Amino acid sequence: MSSDRAEREFSAGGVVVRGDEVAVVVPVKPGARGQRVLALPKGHPDGDESPEQAARREVREETGLDADVVGKLGDVRYWYQRGGRRIAKRVAFYLFDFRSGNLDDHDDEIVEARWMPMADAAEALTYPGERDMVRRAMARRAEAGR
Repeated sequence: MSSDRAEREFSAGGVVVRGDEVAVVVPVKPGARGQRVLALPKGHPDGDESPEQAARREVREETGLDADVVGKLGDVRYWYQRGGRRIAKRVAFYLFDFRSGNLDDHDDEIVEARWMPMADAAEALTYPGERDMVRRAMARRAEAGR
């Protein structure tokens, strides 16, 4: 790969909904400016996992929740720098309905997992693309009459 080409990275994540609430996480790893981050669960696929399988696994690992996929919400695309290299990142997000689980059962990459009203999360999440995914989830649920 030549030095003038951007590297590409892919992750998958979930918007887990229970009633009018969404599961959010506070990762151990701080944001680019060292700040504490409020985010949606997400991560890289393992092996030959599909994006949907990776999203389900990341939801389970980072929130302690088991959830049923409803459908794809969309992709968030952004650029970031790592080690002086530009990385083009794409994160595929899926809408999930909560089934079971305990938010205290998250992995050690997460400081805290909690339920938050979707309307609050659509304003409070650290990253604009993730706020948009929560808004999409709210719209999708309103269309479905939930």
